[in-house]
Amino acid sequence: MMAAFSMASMTDVIFLLLIFFMVTSTYIFPTALEVNLPQSSQQTTKKPTIRISLDAEGNIATAMGDAERQPMQPDELKTWLMLAKEQSPDATVALYADEKAAYGEIVKILNVGAEADITIVLATKPIRSSN
Repeated sequence: MMAAFSMASMTDVIFLLLIFFMVTSTYIFPTALEVNLPQSSQQTTKKPTIRISLDAEGNIATAMGDAERQPMQPDELKTWLMLAKEQSPDATVALYADEKAAYGEIVKILNVGAEADITIVLATKPIRSSN
């Protein structure tokens, strides 16, 4: 007489593993940086009142309203942004980054905005239609 192999214990283990992975997967949060990108095919309805410029060499310049752009050191940016946001709380902050600027430098500026609880949008130029 041969002993029969029972699959019941194996299915119990499989279901327990399935439940374990379903429960633990709900606790995993993606560490993504939220960035509000404007549509490049449309004109923006709101003119940005606070402008941050980043050129291809990584130099930062800032301006508020219609004022001229002033060069700024990266470590001064957070304080300047907080002061500018206090002066005009409903202001829009736009980052004008050169297309050849290092991606890491753009992320650093966006992180400074996130630390100061300020939303920064990336400015783009409209797409030219090729007729």
